[in-house]
Amino acid sequence: MNWSTLYSARRTGDPERKDANPDHIRTSFLRDYDRIIFASAFRRLQNKTQVFPLPGPVFVHNRLTHSLEVASVGRSLGKWVGDRLAKKYGSEGEYFAEFYKYELPSVVAAACLAHDIGNPPFGHSGEDAIRTYFTQMEGDARKRVEDELSANQLRDFEKFEGNSNALRVLTNSFNEPEPGGYKLTYSTLASIVKYPSSSTAGFNKKTGLIATKKSGFFDSEISTYEEIAATLGIPKKEGYEHVYARHPFVYLVEAADDICYRVIDLEDAHRLKIVSLDKIKELFLPFFESESDYNALGYIEGKLANINDDNQKVQYIRARWIGLMIEKLSGIFMDKEQELLAGTLESDLMKYLPAREHELIEAINDFSVKHVYNYRAVVEIEIAGYNVIGGLLKEFVHAVLNPGETKSRKILQVVSSQFPISKEAGLYHNVQSVVDFISGMTDLYAIDMYRKITGITIPEIR
Repeated sequence: MNWSTLYSARRTGDPERKDANPDHIRTSFLRDYDRIIFASAFRRLQNKTQVFPLPGPVFVHNRLTHSLEVASVGRSLGKWVGDRLAKKYGSEGEYFAEFYKYELPSVVAAACLAHDIGNPPFGHSGEDAIRTYFTQMEGDARKRVEDELSANQLRDFEKFEGNSNALRVLTNSFNEPEPGGYKLTYSTLASIVKYPSSSTAGFNKKTGLIATKKSGFFDSEISTYEEIAATLGIPKKEGYEHVYARHPFVYLVEAADDICYRVIDLEDAHRLKIVSLDKIKELFLPFFESESDYNALGYIEGKLANINDDNQKVQYIRARWIGLMIEKLSGIFMDKEQELLAGTLESDLMKYLPAREHELIEAINDFSVKHVYNYRAVVEIEIAGYNVIGGLLKEFVHAVLNPGETKSRKILQVVSSQFPISKEAGLYHNVQSVVDFISGMTDLYAIDMYRKITGITIPEIR
């Protein structure tokens, strides 16, 4: 890969010959950010679980606030890296320097905004609930999907992945005649595909490839990603039909997410009195032991001593740690430049921190799994997610498979016209429409819909 070909203002749905963007105020890449901000799919993230149940008396992060914060960190990472690439390759020309110095931050920030846009209700348990439903299908329903869907299409559901769904949400027009979905640039779209692999090739850690850890595009979006990859010069992995090297910008988007959730989930836990201030200090202050000047541990501790409120102290630690990680991971990105361009960097940037800091990251991971992600209320919302998502799929998929039944006809009327279902479209398309409908729901809407169609709540006529 080459830095000079890894960006393009071309958008999904663009005709072969298209005039340049006439807007001299908002560049193509700024327009990506704006389109996502104003998207209804993005707004719905405000009522999708990040970690802790929503809503509650204490404000904690939801998917929307998390995405906004990740975008802020991503912009800083993009600026740090872009400035250095523009300076290092000053002979590449004005457009090259313009993109990396001023546009890369917008691309990374836009991709960060959209990185969770394909996640279903109830966090990762929503993904698991979709997978569980399809893997546990039995009898005639199992036979139908195995007979009428290809292996890769069936795998899309049995290994449903929010990352793949994000690309679908952003590029699919659903029931609208204009092609291209949100019509984002190829640069932004490539930057969100963490695992550029089909469902069949993905979910295989034995390959040693980061691309096959999960999947990055459904069967329905293979041609879309192929076009993006061809335009930007992203190579296929040798020996695979639908596995690609990661676009280098993906590592910056991933780093922003990795930085944010590791500290912000614990900040939420502190606000909910699950984690003490002393524990936060124990986990994060050691990162500053070998630093100097404004990042020196003594300086940080002095500033903390002058803050009265414990929540403010945690916020200060969070801010300083994020700043330190931006600097360190940006430096690692530049150190790994050749591997990034060769498509051979098979770990996230955080894995390349020095041994001592990597041990500290592992300590954060271990503590979070034990005391945050397995906290009782978190587990309870995950169980609720299984029941609600599983219950909705049971009703709607049955209706797709048996459209002649009276109840099925009623059930299918509930599906938004945005997700059309028809006999002519085929089973894969129709099941996808149901999954699109359910995965796009907010937590509260999913609960409300589940109660109504199961008769737990009788809807009022309005």
